[in-house]
Amino acid sequence: MAVAEYLRRVFPGTAEEYFRRAEEAMLAGRRLFVVTANPEIIMAAERDGTARELLLSGKTEVIPDGVSLVKAMGFFHMPAAERITGVDLADKLLQSAGAHGKSVYLLGAKEEVVSALAEKLRAQYPGMKLRWHNGYDGDKDQLMGEAAALAPDLVLVGLGVPAQDILLYRHLEKFQKGVLMGVGGSFDVLSGMKRRAPSFFIKTNTEWLYRILREPSRLGRFYRSNVRFLGRVRKEAKTALKP
Repeated sequence: MAVAEYLRRVFPGTAEEYFRRAEEAMLAGRRLFVVTANPEIIMAAERDGTARELLLSGKTEVIPDGVSLVKAMGFFHMPAAERITGVDLADKLLQSAGAHGKSVYLLGAKEEVVSALAEKLRAQYPGMKLRWHNGYDGDKDQLMGEAAALAPDLVLVGLGVPAQDILLYRHLEKFQKGVLMGVGGSFDVLSGMKRRAPSFFIKTNTEWLYRILREPSRLGRFYRSNVRFLGRVRKEAKTALKP
C-alpha cells in the first residue's frame, strides 16, 4: 500500500479545530474513533492487515501525532496545518469531560500510573464519572466489553501502537457513543509520573529527540519507524510527482 493512501485520511486542520470537533462529538453523544497516527502505525500497517484496515476505514478519523506525517504530507502537496499531539488532545478532552460531568474510561499503563491519574482527575473534577484499569492485568478484550457496557463518553487506551488501536477497532461496534482514542504513553505524562519534553522541544517539534536523549534504547525503534517511513515517502513522492 502506498504511503500516500494513508496520508489522504489525515485531518489537515489545526489542533484547536480538531479538539472542537472531538469535543462536539463527545458532548453530543456521538461515537468518534480517533487514531493518533505516527510513522510507527503506518509502518505497522505494512505488516498487519488490521492496522491497515483501520487506517483506511471510514469508521475512523486520523490525526497527525508526529511531525514526520506533517512533513510527509508536504512532499505530496497535501494540506497539513500542524501536528496534533495525542497527549494534548487527551488532556483537553479530559478537561472538557470534567467540566461537563461526563463519564471516562481509562485503560493502560502500570497500576501506579493509571491510579495516580485517576486520583488526580477525581480531585480536579468531582463530577466526572471515572473508571479505570491498568494495562498489565486482565483480558483486554473482556475489559473492552465491560467498558462498552458502561457507555462512557470518553475512552482513552494507552497500550502502545498499534495494539491500542487494533483493540479499539476490534470492539468498535460495541460502543454506541463516545470518543475513543489510543494515547500511547500519555498516562505517564498526564498523571505527572513522567516529565514531558521542555517547551523548546515541543515548539520545535523535536520531542522525539528529547525522548531518545532520555532513553537511548528508543533509537532502534526510531530507525525502524521514522527513518524508514521518510525514506518511503521520499521515494514515492519522487515517483508520483514526476511530470
